Order: sequence, then C-alpha cells, then structure tokens
Amino acid sequence: MLINSNFQMNHRSIEEFARVMVPEALDKNLEIKIVKDDENIVVELEIEGRKESFIYPDQKNKIEDQEITMVKILLLKFFNKKYSWGGLMGVRPTKVVRRFLALGYNYSEIRKIMKEFLLVSDEKIELLIDVVKKELEFLDREHINLYIGIPFCPTKCKYCSFASYEINSGVGRYYKDFVKTLLKEIEITGKFLKEENFKISSIYIGGGTPSTLEENDLEKVLKAINEYIDMSDVKEFTFEAGREDTLTDRKLELAKKYGVDRISLNPQTFKVETLKKVNRKFDRDNFERYFKKAKELGFIVNMDIIVGLPDETTEDVLYTLGELEKFDIENLTIHTLAFKRASNLFKESQERVRLDGEIITKAIKELITKKKISPYYMYRQKNIIEWGENIGYSKAGCESVFNIEMIEENQSTMGLGGGAITKIVVPENEYRDYIERYVNPKDPALYIREMEERMEAKKTLFLKLKK
Repeated sequence: MLINSNFQMNHRSIEEFARVMVPEALDKNLEIKIVKDDENIVVELEIEGRKESFIYPDQKNKIEDQEITMVKILLLKFFNKKYSWGGLMGVRPTKVVRRFLALGYNYSEIRKIMKEFLLVSDEKIELLIDVVKKELEFLDREHINLYIGIPFCPTKCKYCSFASYEINSGVGRYYKDFVKTLLKEIEITGKFLKEENFKISSIYIGGGTPSTLEENDLEKVLKAINEYIDMSDVKEFTFEAGREDTLTDRKLELAKKYGVDRISLNPQTFKVETLKKVNRKFDRDNFERYFKKAKELGFIVNMDIIVGLPDETTEDVLYTLGELEKFDIENLTIHTLAFKRASNLFKESQERVRLDGEIITKAIKELITKKKISPYYMYRQKNIIEWGENIGYSKAGCESVFNIEMIEENQSTMGLGGGAITKIVVPENEYRDYIERYVNPKDPALYIREMEERMEAKKTLFLKLKK
C-alpha cells in the first residue's frame, strides 16, 4: 500500500486497518486529500482514477484522530464494505461509547455518530449502549482487583492462547514448586496491599484451569488468600472450575468453605465430537453432576460457550444453545472464536464453516429472553467472525464486577501467578487514562526463579498510584 497525502498521518494505522477490514486496498496506491473549514472536515480518496469523498462536521478533537478515522471509514465506503460493527475494529468498543459520554454527548448523539460516522448497525449500537448503561452501575475507581493465574490444564485446548501447560507434560514437574512460590507471593502481596491501604473489590482465580490444583494444594491457596489478603471490601470471589474432568466434590466444597461465591463451569459446546477435535475431554454425566453439586452449594454459576469451533455448523450451535436451556445458570458468556497466533488452531488451519449469523443471533435472543438474563459486558478480538463478539449475560444482581472492570480497564489489577498481568490505571483527564502493565512469566520455571524480584517491580508500579 502506497499512501500519498496532504495531511500528516500514521500510515501504519491505515495499513493495519486495511489488512483486517479492507484487504483489497493493500496493493493499491491511495491519494488522500483532507480539507478543513470552520465547520466540516472533508476527506477525498482517489484509487486508480476513481474518487470518493466523505464529509462530516468537525468534532473539535472530541473524536480522537478524526481525520484518520474518516480515511478508514472512507476505505470501507470506497470498497462497499458493510460490516455490522462498521469501522469499530478495536477490542473494547464500549470504551468508545464511554468516552463520548465523558465528553458530554448524550445517547441520542452517540447513536447518530455511531451510525453516520462509524457505520455501526442499529443492532450493535443498541447492544453497546445497553452494555454501557449496565457497566456504569458497577464501575469503581476506589478499589483494585486481584487476579491469580494457575498455568496448568489437564490438556491444552487447540483454540487456547492463554498461559497454560499440560500438567502431565514435562512442565508439570514444576507444579509443586509453583504452588509453594504462589503461596509466598500471596503472602508478600497481602502484606504490601494492607500496608499501603489498597482495598480489593474482587478476586479472580483463573488460568489455565485452576481446578487442576490437587485438593490439598487448592486448600493451601484458598487458605493463604483468606489469611493474608484483606477480604473486608471484597464483593465477589470467582474460581474458574471450567473443566469437569478436573473437579471433585471436595474441590467445590473447599471453594465454598473459603469464601468463593461464583464459579465457571464451561462446556464450550455440547457436541462431544467437537471437543475431541480441540483436545478437550468432556463427560456429560459428570458435567451435570458437578453442576448440580455447585447449585446445591449455592454458587453463582457461569457457563461459557464458543461459536465457530472447528467444523461446527449453524445446526450444531443451535443444538448447544438448546441444551443450555436445561441449566439454571446465573451467567452465560458467549464467545465467538477468534484465531489467536499463540493457539495450536491458528497454526493448523484458519478455515471456517460458514455460519448463519442471523439465525444464531435470533436463537441467542430467544435463549436469553427465556432465561431472563441481560448483556452486561462485551469485547471483540481480531480475526473474529465479522458479526460476532464476546459477550456476557447475567441475571440481575449476578453480574461479574471483575469482568466489567477488566474489559473496561477501569480498575488497577494486582496479578499473581503464572502469566498474570499487573496494571495500574491512572486518570489523565475526564475521558482518557494512563495504563501501565507488568507481566509475570507464564513459564512456571521462570516464575519460580523470578517471583520475588518481579514482586518488587510490581510494588514499585503500584506505588505510582499513591503519587
């Protein structure tokens, strides 16, 4: 792509947008002209002798990089690209809506900009606004959250790009020392957060598959959290028990004993043949038994499914949605498969079965209506099906505060364990934050060796919040 312009712009940003959204433009020469007057910005684009233009009122810096965004939108118009998400390529489209709100736009004005400027469909606009309205009930800058990563799984799912290793692989020999190191990190972290008076609103144990922990080790970890972490402000405590092949009654009972109030129990799909293809074991009877046990213990239960798994048809997705009707769940997270570079699936094949998004979307609406659950957080990823998103639904009062805060990048996070990301979020002005991250090693051997050194770096990072 060769870009000639009368306006200084980030060519790489245009190229990356074209690579994902308008690949036809990558081998073209673009002649771009931008004209501004007191009221409007006009972008003119010429490719191979054909000209198109886009005029829009100058929002006076309220739309970040308005000129560059208009070039991207004009590319969509030029090549007649009609996406349900329009020109919103980013991971967190809800942050765009929140930024407009912070700048003083009302919801009617935001709808107009989303539709006429960003070319987002009416359906996605309403979804965004519904989610943002719900999120605003929970966003909290006064607290932090705590994430603990357990980087072990019984098997590595082919679609997974998270920090995880098969417990029975060579890396599994570090398991015992990983647990010992994590217990020490919990102790150091708890003492630091208490000394500096950081208040925690949510704790999330993820991975990997945390329920891969042996019963005795799980109790040690949960006991250490209760002993060293100040739990007085904690509103929710989540434990990912995503795979039924890692569970026992005792593990669920331990989670309940030490204050966990919500778990994830994730089928991903109810088509067993698909799960075999992605290297994930599944026993339906076992799954139902542990679901029943979780409900008896009083957990808020979330289930995840993934739309777009290898070789699954529209009918297969509809079957899974139908099976979900049988379970009284408080939360449902529907992911749309994205091919991630770190996953084995990305390396094997990126071919997709064509799915009927209209039929699937209708079935999802019918399901959430029956279950009386509503959308409360969402995000997107690169290499995702065009009409898809990752979205969480919940019964009223059962929303995951942690999910909201993490996706909106509103709260600072202290990350412990393998591959955990620590980040601070500092407001720069009323609509923009400064975010700085520090990542724990995902490799258990490196984590064990460097934990204390890296803990000091995380303390230094968190102390910036005090300035």
